[in-house]
Amino acid sequence: MYGARIIIADSDASFRKKLQKMLTKAGYIIVAQEDDGLKAIQAIQNMQPDLVIVDAQLPGKSGLEIAKIVEEDKIAPVLLLTAFTHREIVQQAKESWIFAYLVKPVNEANLFPAIEIAMANYRKLIQLEQEVTQLKETLETRKLVEKAKGLLMEVLNLTESQAFHLIQKQSMQRRMPMRKIAETILSFNPSELKKMH
Repeated sequence: MYGARIIIADSDASFRKKLQKMLTKAGYIIVAQEDDGLKAIQAIQNMQPDLVIVDAQLPGKSGLEIAKIVEEDKIAPVLLLTAFTHREIVQQAKESWIFAYLVKPVNEANLFPAIEIAMANYRKLIQLEQEVTQLKETLETRKLVEKAKGLLMEVLNLTESQAFHLIQKQSMQRRMPMRKIAETILSFNPSELKKMH
């Protein structure tokens, strides 16, 4: 993603400089560079970047620990860099907020595809999470409307369609979502419900 804001966290100053040069030349914006895990976390929380490129072996907090913190706040995808392919690190990376994994030395040929894939997968994940939240809300609304309908049918001796129509009508008259109307109905006692009809 052209113009994406990136934070680099690596204890090797010359490597950071080389990485910054590559990224800037490609149109990315480096918003912070840190040599220590704790400072990296602070920068990530303050800057809210689009991507975090972090070394697995950082002083203060490791790259994997940083990834866990970034995951809690769902700030950005994390691209993990490591100097060696330890099976243990790969396993931990699979279980955490790591969207791409690169073994140093890093070059343009493997860095840019990793960045694009990490950011695309992150966007997909966030979108899926939003869809799941919406589905949960829709389901919860349906359950409440069903309960309210049942109560109206019982107390006011209505058919299912009449009860539903009454909820709909209240929703339109009060300019309130059906969920709110259903919650209100469920909080009423029978004598208050009778006034609705």
